Amino acid sequence: MGFAEQLRARNPAPAGRRWIYVPYDQLTDRLGPLSRTPPGEAGVVLVEAPAKAARRPYHRQKLALILANQRHFALEQAARGVSVRYLVSPGPSYADALRHLGPLTVMRPAERELRVELAALENVEFVPHEGWLTTTEQFEAACGDPPWRMDAFYRRVRRDTGLLMRKGKPAGGRFSFDKQNRDTWPGTPPAPAPPRFPRDPVKDEVGALIEREYAHHPGRLDLDALPATAADALSLWDRALERCLPLFGPYEDAMSRKSRSLFHTRIAALLNLHRLLPAGVVRDVAALDAPLASREGFVRQVLGWREFVRHVHEATDGFRTSPSNLFGAAQPLPDAYWGRESGLACLDTVVNEVWEDGYSHHITRLMVLANIATLLDVSPRELTDWFWVAYVDAFDWVVEPNVLGMGTFATGDLMTTKPYVSGSRYIDRMSDYCGACAFDPQRDCPITSLYWAFLARHAERLADNPRLRMVLATLRKRPAARRTEDAAVFARVRETLAKGEVLQP
Repeated sequence: MGFAEQLRARNPAPAGRRWIYVPYDQLTDRLGPLSRTPPGEAGVVLVEAPAKAARRPYHRQKLALILANQRHFALEQAARGVSVRYLVSPGPSYADALRHLGPLTVMRPAERELRVELAALENVEFVPHEGWLTTTEQFEAACGDPPWRMDAFYRRVRRDTGLLMRKGKPAGGRFSFDKQNRDTWPGTPPAPAPPRFPRDPVKDEVGALIEREYAHHPGRLDLDALPATAADALSLWDRALERCLPLFGPYEDAMSRKSRSLFHTRIAALLNLHRLLPAGVVRDVAALDAPLASREGFVRQVLGWREFVRHVHEATDGFRTSPSNLFGAAQPLPDAYWGRESGLACLDTVVNEVWEDGYSHHITRLMVLANIATLLDVSPRELTDWFWVAYVDAFDWVVEPNVLGMGTFATGDLMTTKPYVSGSRYIDRMSDYCGACAFDPQRDCPITSLYWAFLARHAERLADNPRLRMVLATLRKRPAARRTEDAAVFARVRETLAKGEVLQP
C-alpha cells in the first residue's frame, strides 16, 4: 500500500485540532508545540514543494532522504492520533501551500531560505526553534563583536551545560583533545561497514518518484542506504554508539580509499532533519563508556562547531552583511567536481564517493575538496552551491559558514584564523590516496606547487595573519625559479581542468 493509501487509512479526523506547520527539517514530536499538544488535539501540516526540489540540481539521494523521512513522519504522527494534512505546493515556495489555511503555529525555521519564504504569511505564528542547544545570548557573551572564535564559544557552552565537566573543570584537564585525534588509519582496527536499512513501500514509492521526476539530477539513488523511519534513525544511532564512537577520536582526521566514513557516525543528515535530537546525542556520548578524546571530539562537533556556525550564519544574515570573497576568486568550478576524471587520485576518489553516497566526512570536505578549489581560485560561492546540492546534510545555515568561512577562508578571519590550505604532504600523511595516483607526492604532485602559488598570489592579503608568518617567511626564501614553476603549474592545472582533461605527470 502506497503512502497516500496508508495515510488515509490511519489519519484521524481533522475537526477541532490545533494546527502546527512542521517544516521538512523539524521532523520530531519531541520539540516545540507538537511535543506539548496531546495527540488527540494536534494537527500537523506537511508540505512537499516540487519547485524547491527542482530549484537546484540536488543529489537524488538528498531528495529521497527528505521526502521519505517526511512521509514516514506523517504516518508516524497519524499512528499517534495526530491529524495530518499532507500538501503539495502548487507554486514555487512552501508559502504557496500554506497561505490559504487557517491559523498555524511553526517553530522558527532553521534555514534562512525558508524563513524568507514564510515571512509574509499573516496566518502563521512563529515560536522559537527548540532544537538548538545554545542561545544568541551565549554566543554574544562568549564571542562579542567579530572576529568570532569557536574555541571561546565552546568553552562557554561546556561550562554552561556541564557536559564533560568535573567540578567546574573540563574532564581530563583540557577542553579540546584535537591534537590527539590526528592518527592515520593503517587498515586496522576494521572500520564498520556502511549502514543499510530495510526497504518499505514508502521508500520504494519515493525512489520511483525521484527516478521519474528528477532523473536528470546527479548522484546515485540507493534506497538500501536510506534511513527514513524513526526506527532507522535509532538503528543508525545505536550502530554509531557501539561501532563508531569508541574509535572516532584517534581516526577523526584520517582518510582512506578502503573506508569512506571510517569511524564517523554519519548522523549529520538526521540531526539536521531532527530525526535524531542534538541534545540527546551529546548526552548519550558524554555518558558513553569510551575514551575521553573520542567523546570530546564528537561533543565539540555538535555542541561546539555545529552551534557556532548557525550563530555566525544568523549574525551575518547568511553572509549578506560581511565580505565573502577575500581573495577575489572567480574561476568556475572544474568539471572534475561533477565526476569527470581529473588525474588527481585524492580529488577523484572523494568526488566519486560524494556522487555515490551524498556523503564524505569533514576532513575530505575540507582538505581535499575545499582545499583544491581554493588553491585554484574557484569562486567560493560556486563551490558553496556545489556542496549545497551534493551533500545530503547540507542546508544554508551549515553549508555557507563551512565553505565560505572555513573551507575557502572567503570571509577572512571573521570566524576562522587562517586558510585551511595545504600541499600534497598533508594528504599523503593522512590518507592512502597517493598510492593510487599517477603523481608522486614527494616529487611531482601539482597540489604542492598549487599551494605555494596560492600563497604567492595572495601574500599581501595574508601578510598580517600571525598564523602564517612562518610559512610566508618560507615562501620568501623559495628560489625564484621554483616560484616561477609554481605559477606555471597553477596555470597549467587550471587550464587542463577547465577543459575537462586529465592531468598527467
